[in-house]
Amino acid sequence: MQIQLYNTLTRAKDTFEPLQPGQVGMYTCGPTVYGYASIGNMRAYIFADTLRRMLEFNGLKVKMVMNITDVGHLVSDEDEGEDKMLVTARREQKSPWEIAAYYADVFFKDGEKLCIKRPTVVAWATKHIAEMIAMVEELLERGYAYETSDGIYFDISKYPEYGRLSGLKLEEQKAGARVEVNVEKRHPADFALWKKAPKEHIMQWPSPWGMGYPGWHIECSAMGRKYLGDLFDIHTGGADHIPVHHENEIAQTAACTGEPPARFWLHNEFLLVDGGKMSKSLGNVYTISDLEERGFEPLSYRYFCHNAHYRRQLNFTWSALEAAQKGLLSLRRSVQQSAKQSAPAAAAAKAAEYRQAFLAAINDDLNLPRAIAIVWEASRDELGNEFFALAQEWDQVLGLNLASGAIEEDRSLTEEELPDEVLALVKKRAAARAAKNWAESDALRQQLQEMGYMVQDTAQGTVIKRV
Repeated sequence: MQIQLYNTLTRAKDTFEPLQPGQVGMYTCGPTVYGYASIGNMRAYIFADTLRRMLEFNGLKVKMVMNITDVGHLVSDEDEGEDKMLVTARREQKSPWEIAAYYADVFFKDGEKLCIKRPTVVAWATKHIAEMIAMVEELLERGYAYETSDGIYFDISKYPEYGRLSGLKLEEQKAGARVEVNVEKRHPADFALWKKAPKEHIMQWPSPWGMGYPGWHIECSAMGRKYLGDLFDIHTGGADHIPVHHENEIAQTAACTGEPPARFWLHNEFLLVDGGKMSKSLGNVYTISDLEERGFEPLSYRYFCHNAHYRRQLNFTWSALEAAQKGLLSLRRSVQQSAKQSAPAAAAAKAAEYRQAFLAAINDDLNLPRAIAIVWEASRDELGNEFFALAQEWDQVLGLNLASGAIEEDRSLTEEELPDEVLALVKKRAAARAAKNWAESDALRQQLQEMGYMVQDTAQGTVIKRV
Protein backbone atom coordinates (compact mmCIF):
# COMPACT_ATOMS: atom_id res chain seq x y z
CA MET A 1 0.00 0.00 0.00
CA GLN A 2 1.40 3.42 -0.98
CA ILE A 3 2.58 5.86 1.67
CA GLN A 4 1.47 9.46 1.21
CA LEU A 5 3.25 12.23 3.15
CA TYR A 6 2.69 15.99 3.15
CA ASN A 7 5.94 17.56 1.96
CA THR A 8 6.47 21.15 3.13
CA LEU A 9 8.98 21.59 0.29
CA THR A 10 6.38 20.88 -2.42
CA ARG A 11 3.32 21.97 -0.39
CA ALA A 12 1.58 18.79 -1.47
CA LYS A 13 0.89 15.26 -0.33
CA ASP A 14 3.46 13.20 -2.24
CA THR A 15 3.90 9.45 -2.65
CA PHE A 16 6.86 8.34 -0.56
CA GLU A 17 9.43 6.00 -2.09
CA PRO A 18 12.79 5.66 -0.32
CA LEU A 19 15.97 6.46 -2.22
CA GLN A 20 17.29 2.98 -1.43
CA PRO A 21 14.71 0.17 -1.66
CA GLY A 22 13.68 -1.01 1.78
CA GLN A 23 15.74 1.60 3.66
CA VAL A 24 14.91 5.09 4.92
CA GLY A 25 17.32 7.81 5.99
CA MET A 26 15.62 10.17 8.44
CA TYR A 27 16.94 13.21 10.31
CA THR A 28 15.11 14.77 13.26
CA CYS A 29 16.05 18.09 14.82
CA GLY A 30 16.78 17.23 18.44
CA PRO A 31 16.78 19.30 21.62
CA THR A 32 19.00 22.15 22.71
CA VAL A 33 19.91 20.73 26.10
CA TYR A 34 19.98 23.88 28.23
CA GLY A 35 16.74 23.12 30.11
CA TYR A 36 13.87 20.70 30.51
CA ALA A 37 11.95 19.79 27.35
CA SER A 38 8.35 20.99 27.53
CA ILE A 39 5.33 18.93 26.50
CA GLY A 40 5.24 21.16 23.42
CA ASN A 41 8.75 20.03 22.53
CA MET A 42 7.80 16.42 23.23
CA ARG A 43 4.91 16.60 20.74
CA ALA A 44 7.54 16.95 17.98
CA TYR A 45 9.38 13.84 19.17
CA ILE A 46 6.18 11.82 19.56
CA PHE A 47 5.37 12.76 15.96
CA ALA A 48 8.83 11.82 14.66
CA ASP A 49 8.75 8.54 16.61
CA THR A 50 5.29 7.64 15.28
CA LEU A 51 6.41 8.44 11.73
CA ARG A 52 9.38 6.13 12.19
CA ARG A 53 7.14 3.41 13.62
CA MET A 54 4.75 3.74 10.66
CA LEU A 55 7.60 3.32 8.18
CA GLU A 56 8.88 0.28 10.07
CA PHE A 57 5.34 -1.12 10.21
CA ASN A 58 5.43 -0.99 6.39
CA GLY A 59 8.53 -3.19 6.41
CA LEU A 60 11.10 -0.42 5.90
CA LYS A 61 14.37 -0.24 7.82
CA VAL A 62 14.81 3.26 9.24
CA LYS A 63 18.13 4.87 10.08
CA MET A 64 17.08 7.76 12.33
CA VAL A 65 19.60 10.47 13.21
CA MET A 66 18.89 13.03 15.92
CA ASN A 67 21.21 15.87 16.87
CA ILE A 68 21.85 17.13 20.38
CA THR A 69 22.58 20.87 20.29
CA ASP A 70 25.06 21.47 23.09
CA VAL A 71 26.70 24.54 21.51
CA GLY A 72 25.90 27.25 18.98
CA HIS A 73 22.17 27.83 19.53
CA LEU A 74 21.94 31.50 20.46
CA VAL A 75 19.17 33.08 22.51
CA SER A 76 17.65 34.31 19.24
CA ASP A 77 17.22 31.84 16.39
CA GLU A 78 18.55 34.58 14.09
CA ASP A 79 22.12 34.41 15.47
CA GLU A 80 21.74 37.18 18.04
CA GLY A 81 22.53 37.17 21.77
CA GLU A 82 24.41 34.62 23.86
CA ASP A 83 24.60 30.86 23.49
CA LYS A 84 21.68 29.29 25.39
CA MET A 85 24.04 26.76 26.97
CA LEU A 86 26.23 29.50 28.44
CA VAL A 87 23.28 31.37 29.91
CA THR A 88 22.17 28.25 31.80
CA ALA A 89 25.74 27.35 32.80
CA ARG A 90 26.20 30.77 34.36
CA ARG A 91 22.85 30.63 36.15
CA GLU A 92 23.37 27.12 37.55
CA GLN A 93 27.12 27.61 38.15
CA LYS A 94 28.06 24.47 36.24
CA SER A 95 30.07 23.83 33.09
CA PRO A 96 28.21 23.70 29.76
CA TRP A 97 29.16 20.02 29.49
CA GLU A 98 27.59 19.26 32.88
CA ILE A 99 24.45 21.16 31.83
CA ALA A 100 24.26 19.27 28.53
CA ALA A 101 24.77 15.85 30.12
CA TYR A 102 22.12 16.45 32.78
CA TYR A 103 19.36 17.82 30.55
CA ALA A 104 20.03 15.32 27.77
CA ASP A 105 19.68 12.50 30.30
CA VAL A 106 16.32 13.90 31.48
CA PHE A 107 15.20 14.28 27.84
CA PHE A 108 15.89 10.64 27.01
CA LYS A 109 14.26 9.44 30.24
CA ASP A 110 11.15 11.46 29.35
CA GLY A 111 11.29 9.83 25.92
CA GLU A 112 11.32 6.37 27.50
CA LYS A 113 8.25 7.27 29.55
CA LEU A 114 6.52 8.22 26.28
CA CYS A 115 7.65 5.00 24.52
CA ILE A 116 9.80 7.03 22.12
CA LYS A 117 12.41 4.80 20.52
CA ARG A 118 16.04 5.80 20.86
CA PRO A 119 17.41 7.22 17.56
CA THR A 120 19.75 5.00 15.57
CA VAL A 121 22.38 7.75 15.86
CA VAL A 122 22.51 10.46 18.52
CA ALA A 123 24.83 13.17 17.16
CA TRP A 124 26.24 15.64 19.70
CA ALA A 125 27.24 18.93 18.10
CA THR A 126 30.42 19.30 20.15
CA LYS A 127 31.69 15.96 18.85
CA HIS A 128 31.42 17.05 15.20
CA ILE A 129 33.28 20.38 15.14
CA ALA A 130 35.73 19.10 12.50
CA GLU A 131 32.89 18.24 10.08
CA MET A 132 31.35 21.68 10.58
CA ILE A 133 34.63 23.51 9.96
CA ALA A 134 35.17 21.47 6.78
CA MET A 135 31.72 22.42 5.50
CA VAL A 136 32.28 26.13 6.25
CA GLU A 137 35.58 25.94 4.35
CA GLU A 138 33.75 24.36 1.41
CA LEU A 139 31.17 27.15 1.40
CA LEU A 140 33.93 29.79 1.43
CA GLU A 141 35.72 28.08 -1.47
CA ARG A 142 32.50 27.96 -3.49
CA GLY A 143 31.84 31.66 -2.90
CA TYR A 144 28.71 31.23 -0.78
CA ALA A 145 30.24 32.58 2.44
CA TYR A 146 32.30 35.56 3.56
CA GLU A 147 34.28 36.61 6.62
CA THR A 148 33.55 39.54 8.94
CA SER A 149 35.15 40.72 12.16
CA ASP A 150 32.84 38.50 14.24
CA GLY A 151 32.48 35.36 12.10
CA ILE A 152 31.78 33.61 8.82
CA TYR A 153 28.37 34.26 7.24
CA PHE A 154 26.35 32.60 4.49
CA ASP A 155 25.50 34.98 1.63
CA ILE A 156 21.86 34.19 0.89
CA SER A 157 21.90 36.40 -2.22
CA LYS A 158 24.12 33.75 -3.85
CA TYR A 159 21.39 31.12 -3.44
CA PRO A 160 18.42 32.17 -5.64
CA GLU A 161 16.08 29.55 -4.20
CA TYR A 162 16.36 30.88 -0.64
CA GLY A 163 12.81 31.00 0.74
CA ARG A 164 11.59 27.97 -1.20
CA LEU A 165 10.62 26.06 1.95
CA SER A 166 9.02 28.93 3.86
CA GLY A 167 7.74 31.08 1.02
CA LEU A 168 9.76 34.07 2.29
CA LYS A 169 11.06 36.53 -0.31
CA LEU A 170 14.44 38.20 0.10
CA GLU A 171 13.19 41.63 -0.97
CA GLU A 172 10.67 41.56 1.87
CA GLN A 173 13.36 41.02 4.55
CA LYS A 174 14.54 44.51 5.47
CA ALA A 175 17.34 45.35 7.87
CA GLY A 176 16.11 45.34 11.45
CA ALA A 177 12.86 43.59 10.60
CA ARG A 178 14.07 40.07 11.38
CA VAL A 179 17.45 40.54 13.02
CA GLU A 180 19.49 43.34 14.54
CA VAL A 181 21.43 45.43 12.02
CA ASN A 182 25.00 44.23 11.43
CA VAL A 183 26.75 46.70 9.13
CA GLU A 184 29.27 44.06 8.02
CA LYS A 185 26.60 41.69 6.74
CA ARG A 186 25.77 41.89 3.04
CA HIS A 187 22.10 41.13 3.68
CA PRO A 188 20.21 41.37 7.00
CA ALA A 189 19.15 37.72 6.74
CA ASP A 190 22.65 36.35 6.13
CA PHE A 191 23.27 33.82 8.90
CA ALA A 192 26.31 32.75 10.89
CA LEU A 193 28.20 29.62 9.93
CA TRP A 194 30.99 30.19 12.46
CA LYS A 195 31.30 32.75 15.26
CA LYS A 196 34.61 34.14 16.42
CA ALA A 197 34.81 33.88 20.21
CA PRO A 198 36.25 36.35 22.71
CA LYS A 199 38.93 34.92 25.04
CA GLU A 200 36.51 34.63 27.98
CA HIS A 201 34.00 32.55 26.00
CA ILE A 202 33.74 29.11 27.67
CA MET A 203 33.06 26.95 24.60
CA GLN A 204 35.43 27.52 21.67
CA TRP A 205 37.58 25.53 19.27
CA PRO A 206 40.53 26.33 16.96
CA SER A 207 39.62 27.02 13.33
CA PRO A 208 41.20 28.61 10.22
CA TRP A 209 39.54 31.87 11.41
CA GLY A 210 40.78 31.75 14.97
CA MET A 211 39.12 30.41 18.10
CA GLY A 212 35.35 30.17 17.86
CA TYR A 213 32.26 27.99 17.75
CA PRO A 214 29.77 26.87 15.08
CA GLY A 215 26.49 28.49 14.16
CA TRP A 216 23.39 26.47 15.01
CA HIS A 217 22.30 25.80 11.42
CA ILE A 218 25.59 24.36 10.15
CA GLU A 219 25.43 21.66 12.83
CA CYS A 220 22.48 19.81 11.31
CA SER A 221 23.79 20.09 7.76
CA ALA A 222 27.23 18.73 8.68
CA MET A 223 25.94 15.88 10.84
CA GLY A 224 23.18 14.97 8.39
CA ARG A 225 25.76 14.63 5.60
CA LYS A 226 28.10 12.59 7.80
CA TYR A 227 25.54 9.96 8.79
CA LEU A 228 23.00 10.01 5.93
CA GLY A 229 24.92 11.32 2.92
CA ASP A 230 24.40 14.36 0.69
CA LEU A 231 20.79 13.39 0.01
CA PHE A 232 18.48 11.46 2.30
CA ASP A 233 14.76 10.72 2.53
CA ILE A 234 13.08 12.62 5.37
CA HIS A 235 13.79 15.62 7.60
CA THR A 236 11.41 16.39 10.49
CA GLY A 237 10.98 19.21 12.97
CA GLY A 238 8.50 21.65 14.43
CA ALA A 239 6.74 24.24 12.29
CA ASP A 240 8.81 26.94 14.03
CA HIS A 241 11.91 25.57 12.24
CA ILE A 242 10.53 26.29 8.76
CA PRO A 243 11.29 30.02 8.28
CA VAL A 244 14.79 30.09 9.79
CA HIS A 245 16.56 26.89 10.77
CA HIS A 246 15.38 24.58 8.00
CA GLU A 247 15.49 27.31 5.36
CA ASN A 248 19.12 27.90 6.28
CA GLU A 249 19.91 24.18 6.35
CA ILE A 250 18.61 23.81 2.81
CA ALA A 251 20.58 26.81 1.54
CA GLN A 252 23.96 25.83 2.97
CA THR A 253 23.67 22.14 2.02
CA ALA A 254 22.41 22.87 -1.49
CA ALA A 255 25.31 25.32 -1.94
CA CYS A 256 27.65 22.37 -1.37
CA THR A 257 25.78 19.53 -3.08
CA GLY A 258 23.46 21.19 -5.58
CA GLU A 259 20.19 20.16 -3.91
CA PRO A 260 18.37 20.27 -0.53
CA PRO A 261 19.59 17.60 1.91
CA ALA A 262 16.22 15.82 2.19
CA ARG A 263 13.53 14.95 -0.34
CA PHE A 264 10.67 15.15 2.18
CA TRP A 265 10.32 17.83 4.88
CA LEU A 266 7.68 17.09 7.51
CA HIS A 267 6.67 19.54 10.25
CA ASN A 268 4.36 19.21 13.21
CA GLU A 269 2.25 22.15 14.34
CA PHE A 270 2.37 23.98 17.67
CA LEU A 271 0.90 22.89 20.98
CA LEU A 272 -1.31 25.57 22.53
CA VAL A 273 -2.14 25.76 26.23
CA ASP A 274 -5.66 26.86 27.19
CA GLY A 275 -6.05 28.26 23.68
CA GLY A 276 -2.91 30.44 23.83
CA LYS A 277 0.84 30.31 23.44
CA MET A 278 2.99 28.30 25.84
CA SER A 279 5.20 30.80 27.64
CA LYS A 280 7.37 30.94 30.75
CA SER A 281 5.99 34.39 31.52
CA LEU A 282 2.49 32.89 31.66
CA GLY A 283 3.63 30.02 33.86
CA ASN A 284 2.16 27.41 31.51
CA VAL A 285 5.30 25.64 30.28
CA TYR A 286 4.70 22.09 31.50
CA THR A 287 7.05 19.10 31.47
CA ILE A 288 6.47 15.35 31.61
CA SER A 289 7.35 15.51 35.32
CA ASP A 290 4.62 18.11 35.81
CA LEU A 291 2.10 15.69 34.32
CA GLU A 292 3.29 12.91 36.59
CA GLU A 293 3.08 15.12 39.67
CA ARG A 294 -0.57 15.75 38.84
CA GLY A 295 -1.22 12.02 38.68
CA PHE A 296 -1.09 11.49 34.92
CA GLU A 297 0.64 8.60 33.23
CA PRO A 298 2.99 10.02 30.55
CA LEU A 299 1.47 7.76 27.88
CA SER A 300 -1.86 9.52 28.37
CA TYR A 301 -0.12 12.54 26.80
CA ARG A 302 1.01 10.43 23.83
CA TYR A 303 -2.58 9.23 23.42
CA PHE A 304 -3.75 12.86 23.68
CA CYS A 305 -1.39 13.81 20.83
CA HIS A 306 -2.64 10.92 18.67
CA ASN A 307 -6.14 12.37 18.72
CA ALA A 308 -5.14 15.35 16.55
CA HIS A 309 -3.36 15.31 13.19
CA TYR A 310 0.28 16.34 13.47
CA ARG A 311 -0.24 19.21 10.99
CA ARG A 312 -2.95 20.79 13.14
CA GLN A 313 -2.47 22.89 16.24
CA LEU A 314 -3.40 21.01 19.40
CA ASN A 315 -4.87 22.72 22.45
CA PHE A 316 -3.71 21.34 25.79
CA THR A 317 -5.89 21.66 28.88
CA TRP A 318 -5.80 19.61 32.06
CA SER A 319 -9.39 18.50 31.50
CA ALA A 320 -8.51 17.32 27.97
CA LEU A 321 -5.57 15.34 29.35
CA GLU A 322 -7.82 13.84 32.01
CA ALA A 323 -10.25 12.74 29.28
CA ALA A 324 -7.34 11.29 27.30
CA GLN A 325 -6.13 9.29 30.29
CA LYS A 326 -9.60 7.87 30.90
CA GLY A 327 -9.83 6.98 27.21
CA LEU A 328 -6.44 5.27 27.21
CA LEU A 329 -7.22 3.24 30.34
CA SER A 330 -10.59 2.23 28.92
CA LEU A 331 -9.00 1.15 25.62
CA ARG A 332 -6.36 -0.89 27.42
CA ARG A 333 -9.05 -2.54 29.54
CA SER A 334 -10.92 -3.56 26.40
CA VAL A 335 -7.72 -4.90 24.79
CA GLN A 336 -6.62 -6.90 27.81
CA GLN A 337 -10.07 -8.37 28.46
CA SER A 338 -10.28 -9.52 24.83
CA ALA A 339 -7.21 -11.74 25.33
CA LYS A 340 -9.34 -14.17 27.33
CA GLN A 341 -12.27 -14.26 24.89
CA SER A 342 -12.74 -16.80 22.13
CA ALA A 343 -13.09 -15.45 18.61
CA PRO A 344 -16.33 -16.09 16.67
CA ALA A 345 -16.16 -17.67 13.21
CA ALA A 346 -16.44 -14.36 11.34
CA ALA A 347 -13.79 -12.60 13.44
CA ALA A 348 -10.82 -13.38 11.18
CA ALA A 349 -12.45 -11.83 8.11
CA LYS A 350 -13.52 -8.75 10.07
CA ALA A 351 -10.04 -8.43 11.54
CA ALA A 352 -8.54 -8.45 8.04
CA GLU A 353 -10.80 -5.53 7.07
CA TYR A 354 -9.82 -3.56 10.17
CA ARG A 355 -6.16 -4.33 9.51
CA GLN A 356 -6.40 -2.83 6.01
CA ALA A 357 -8.32 0.19 7.26
CA PHE A 358 -5.71 0.91 9.93
CA LEU A 359 -2.85 0.62 7.42
CA ALA A 360 -4.67 2.94 5.02
CA ALA A 361 -5.10 5.52 7.80
CA ILE A 362 -1.48 5.61 8.96
CA ASN A 363 -0.17 5.56 5.36
CA ASP A 364 -2.33 8.58 4.56
CA ASP A 365 0.04 11.22 5.92
CA LEU A 366 0.02 9.58 9.36
CA ASN A 367 -3.69 10.07 10.02
CA LEU A 368 -3.58 9.02 13.69
CA PRO A 369 -7.05 10.37 14.61
CA ARG A 370 -8.56 8.04 11.99
CA ALA A 371 -6.33 5.17 13.13
CA ILE A 372 -7.42 5.62 16.76
CA ALA A 373 -11.06 5.67 15.65
CA ILE A 374 -10.53 2.35 13.84
CA VAL A 375 -9.04 0.82 17.00
CA TRP A 376 -12.14 1.88 18.94
CA GLU A 377 -14.45 0.53 16.20
CA ALA A 378 -12.68 -2.81 16.36
CA SER A 379 -12.91 -2.85 20.17
CA ARG A 380 -16.70 -2.58 19.99
CA ASP A 381 -17.03 -5.33 17.39
CA GLU A 382 -17.32 -9.00 18.34
CA LEU A 383 -13.77 -10.11 17.55
CA GLY A 384 -12.77 -11.88 20.76
CA ASN A 385 -9.03 -12.52 21.01
CA GLU A 386 -8.63 -11.49 17.36
CA PHE A 387 -8.90 -7.93 18.68
CA PHE A 388 -6.10 -8.59 21.16
CA ALA A 389 -3.87 -9.73 18.28
CA LEU A 390 -4.82 -6.66 16.24
CA ALA A 391 -4.11 -4.31 19.13
CA GLN A 392 -0.67 -5.83 19.63
CA GLU A 393 0.10 -5.25 15.94
CA TRP A 394 -1.21 -1.69 15.94
CA ASP A 395 0.64 -0.80 19.11
CA GLN A 396 3.87 -1.14 17.12
CA VAL A 397 2.80 2.20 15.62
CA LEU A 398 0.80 3.72 18.47
CA GLY A 399 3.28 3.00 21.28
CA LEU A 400 0.59 3.01 24.00
CA ASN A 401 1.43 -0.20 25.86
CA LEU A 402 -2.08 -1.50 25.16
CA ALA A 403 -1.51 -5.17 25.99
CA SER A 404 0.10 -4.79 29.40
CA GLY A 405 -0.23 -1.18 30.60
CA ALA A 406 -2.22 -0.05 33.63
CA ILE A 407 -6.00 -0.14 33.28
CA GLU A 408 -6.94 1.71 36.47
CA GLU A 409 -5.96 5.16 37.71
CA ASP A 410 -3.71 5.29 40.75
CA ARG A 411 -5.77 6.16 43.83
CA SER A 412 -4.48 8.81 46.22
CA LEU A 413 -4.03 7.84 49.85
CA THR A 414 -5.95 9.46 52.71
CA GLU A 415 -4.18 10.70 55.85
CA GLU A 416 -5.63 7.73 57.75
CA GLU A 417 -3.90 5.36 55.31
CA LEU A 418 -0.45 6.90 55.78
CA PRO A 419 2.03 5.60 58.38
CA ASP A 420 2.69 8.14 61.16
CA GLU A 421 6.27 8.83 60.06
CA VAL A 422 5.13 9.48 56.47
CA LEU A 423 2.26 11.74 57.59
CA ALA A 424 4.69 13.71 59.76
CA LEU A 425 6.97 14.35 56.77
CA VAL A 426 3.99 15.34 54.59
CA LYS A 427 2.92 17.93 57.18
CA LYS A 428 6.50 19.17 57.58
CA ARG A 429 6.71 19.60 53.81
CA ALA A 430 3.41 21.50 53.74
CA ALA A 431 4.84 23.90 56.34
CA ALA A 432 8.00 24.37 54.26
CA ARG A 433 5.91 25.18 51.18
CA ALA A 434 3.82 27.66 53.14
CA ALA A 435 7.06 29.36 54.23
CA LYS A 436 8.28 29.28 50.60
CA ASN A 437 11.26 27.19 51.67
CA TRP A 438 11.47 25.36 48.35
CA ALA A 439 14.81 23.71 49.03
CA GLU A 440 13.48 21.97 52.16
CA SER A 441 10.25 21.13 50.33
CA ASP A 442 12.16 19.42 47.52
CA ALA A 443 14.39 17.56 49.99
CA LEU A 444 11.34 16.25 51.85
CA ARG A 445 9.71 15.21 48.57
CA GLN A 446 12.85 13.22 47.74
CA GLN A 447 12.86 11.65 51.21
CA LEU A 448 9.23 10.58 50.83
CA GLN A 449 9.93 9.12 47.39
CA GLU A 450 12.81 7.08 48.81
CA MET A 451 10.31 5.73 51.35
CA GLY A 452 7.98 4.67 48.52
CA TYR A 453 5.54 7.61 48.36
CA MET A 454 5.02 10.03 45.47
CA VAL A 455 3.95 13.59 46.34
CA GLN A 456 1.91 15.49 43.76
CA ASP A 457 0.95 19.15 44.18
CA THR A 458 -2.31 19.83 42.36
CA ALA A 459 -4.73 22.71 42.19
CA GLN A 460 -6.94 20.75 44.59
CA GLY A 461 -4.13 20.22 47.11
CA THR A 462 -1.33 17.74 47.79
CA VAL A 463 -1.89 14.14 46.70
CA ILE A 464 0.07 11.17 48.08
CA LYS A 465 0.42 7.90 46.17
CA ARG A 466 2.48 4.78 46.57
CA VAL A 467 5.35 4.49 44.10
